[in-house]
Amino acid sequence: MTETATAPTAPLRARAEIDLAALRANVRTLRALAPDAALMAVVKSEAYGHGAVPCARAAVEAGADWLGTATPEEALALRAAGLPGRIMCWLWTPGGPWRQAVEADIDVSVSGMWALAEVVAAAREAGIPARVQLKADTGLGRNGCQPGEDWAELVGAALRAEADGLVRITGLWSHFACADEPGHPSIALQLTRFREMLAYAEEQGVRPEVRHIANSAATLTLPETHFDLVRTGIALYGISPSPELGSPADFGLRPVMTLSASVALVKHVPGGHGVSYGHHYITPGATTLGLVPVGYADGVPRHASGTGPVLVGGKWRTVAGRVAMDQFVVDLGGDEPEAGTEAVLFGPGDRGEPTAEDWAQAAGTIAYEIVTRIGTRVPRVYVNEEQSG
Repeated sequence: MTETATAPTAPLRARAEIDLAALRANVRTLRALAPDAALMAVVKSEAYGHGAVPCARAAVEAGADWLGTATPEEALALRAAGLPGRIMCWLWTPGGPWRQAVEADIDVSVSGMWALAEVVAAAREAGIPARVQLKADTGLGRNGCQPGEDWAELVGAALRAEADGLVRITGLWSHFACADEPGHPSIALQLTRFREMLAYAEEQGVRPEVRHIANSAATLTLPETHFDLVRTGIALYGISPSPELGSPADFGLRPVMTLSASVALVKHVPGGHGVSYGHHYITPGATTLGLVPVGYADGVPRHASGTGPVLVGGKWRTVAGRVAMDQFVVDLGGDEPEAGTEAVLFGPGDRGEPTAEDWAQAAGTIAYEIVTRIGTRVPRVYVNEEQSG
């Protein structure tokens, strides 16, 4: 991912401005919501499109106790960049870089016997005990070990490996399926199952450093799920996990990313003029069209053709016609902003611009996808890099 340390002097075709002061403030807000738990800043998928290393550094500066990634490669990249402290990764496939992770002092998640066997072999080769967290499938149905005999087998094997000095069982954890849906019956069922699986492991002799199940939604709304650690992902970046739970402002959070582009062309066209592929938009009368030089190759969802909102010249506009690979058009209704005028696709909303949630609604998706999909040819421009105070 392209990273720009400070705002460049030359104009950019497009930019994703990342406000690190907002991210640090979000960390502090989230820590206050779970005062008795440690906080993990989840920076997987390039920090949900914001840039993993700068965001990880800012999160640690603001008091994050752990960093979380999906893949081991993401975790190793953080270590290579000099990030200290506890880092965890959880999405492994056979033959993964287990030894490198062990040697880098990274906590690795284990959901089944094959993974435990591979990490034990890596620890034996490295001559260093592996830090292992056992994941329980309490009802999400993705990764994680099933309750009952499977969990008993995994816990027992992990304890034997610990007794042999090959692993240290540092965590027991799980993940909610529907914490972003208030009152969903699966929440209580999963929490009960998690407590049962914790109790079994601890009765067998597991003494974890951390027990955790709370994602962003649970951190914000379910204090009974906080245990020893909360894993905050999307909320860290100032986006609500779900409109049903509340807006970012309702939780004291501020969106971190602002996506904008420079208008490339403004031109007059007559009524009845087709716009973009397929002519799904026909001008209703004489008007002006503005060309915004970003498209689905930059992460602008094609599903938002005809619906995506943009702020140009202080006014909301809507994508006219189809979003193309590199560009889209807005109907300016006769206004004539100069070429180079800023077109803001989304941001915090302070200036009346759309938000990532507005784009999610326009595209029929979730705000997670909107920010995460912004492509690598859009430079990330970091502001407020230095922590004040």
